[in-house]
Amino acid sequence: MVMSTPQPLGGSPYQPPGSLPPSGRGASRARSVLVRTVVVLLTVGSGLMTVAAISVETGFTGLVTGLVLAAVPTFPVIATFLWLDRYEAEPAHLLAFAFAWGAGVATLAALLINTASVDAITAAGGDPTLGAVFVAPLTEEFFKGLAVLLILLIRRREFDGIVDGIVYAGMAGIGFAFVENILYLGRTLGDGGAATAAVFILRCVVSPFAHPLFTGAIGVGLGIASRTRNVLVAILAPVLGFLGAVLLHGAWNLSASSGFNGFLTGYVLLQVPVFVAFGAMAVLARRREGRLIQRHLTVYAATGWLSAAEIRMLGSLVERRQARTWARGVGGSLAERAMDEFQDLGSELAFLRERMVRGAAAADARHHELAMLTSMSRLRQLYSSPRR
Repeated sequence: MVMSTPQPLGGSPYQPPGSLPPSGRGASRARSVLVRTVVVLLTVGSGLMTVAAISVETGFTGLVTGLVLAAVPTFPVIATFLWLDRYEAEPAHLLAFAFAWGAGVATLAALLINTASVDAITAAGGDPTLGAVFVAPLTEEFFKGLAVLLILLIRRREFDGIVDGIVYAGMAGIGFAFVENILYLGRTLGDGGAATAAVFILRCVVSPFAHPLFTGAIGVGLGIASRTRNVLVAILAPVLGFLGAVLLHGAWNLSASSGFNGFLTGYVLLQVPVFVAFGAMAVLARRREGRLIQRHLTVYAATGWLSAAEIRMLGSLVERRQARTWARGVGGSLAERAMDEFQDLGSELAFLRERMVRGAAAADARHHELAMLTSMSRLRQLYSSPRR
């Protein structure tokens, strides 16, 4: 089989050879294009319908006002989740998809199902709060979690474990919270500035991480499933993650519907501990990635593909930053970009090697491995012998 020439800069860092015959590749490509087209149309269509539904309820002024205010916490929360993903940055289009799915599909489904359930409960003489406590968490976490599951199923190579699951789930939760905040803030516009300020403080200042953290439990479950060969664990981990997300979400909604004292109690006893525990777990998972990278890249030192210094650098965020600074100093932006791609490929290679060791890699893993190593060699030439 002839190895295609890697392209280190521009677009994908490398182009691994296909393992299917031409007809197989054509059919696989056609199915992939069809699936992605359907997903994109569903996401875009749901987003447009959600915007239309919100504008009907809030009016154009309320929609714009809500959008501006809801955007305030969105960027810092996104930056926080991207900070967790520094060893191997996920593709921007997949992160955008997770956000858009949460903002469009999940939000539209929640609007339709939650509204219908509250109407049904009220018509039956029940307490409409039951919808927020029992129906909304199930509906919202199910549809937000679907974004993470779709990425795992469609782009398996971009899903390397718990950290990736947390990041994709967080993006879906952020997208959902962003649109939901637009709705709640836009509703208050006619009630005066005090009402808008109260909702802004409650939703955008006090609890901007609520939705991302709830859905993050699903991301943890799917992340565990992506790394195990045990069928039972692969099934139970996502189920338990979903149930955890629903329980956390339901407890949060219950506290929010229990008045100020109930909310304050729930915030102190639930939101703060969950935030701290989740943050600690995410940081520990990221540190584990650094150790995994160093451990699984060591084999390439013996064969001369990588040096011991490069392996040490690839497993340390501090040394990675220093290496990019050094590359920029000796070769400008082109060398820095080459170093950045070298580091990303090093992480991908380590995760691929880890799957190969566990016996969970795809049949064409060896071809991808060689393509990455070859591309890293070319990138090394670019940043070590840069042309001004």
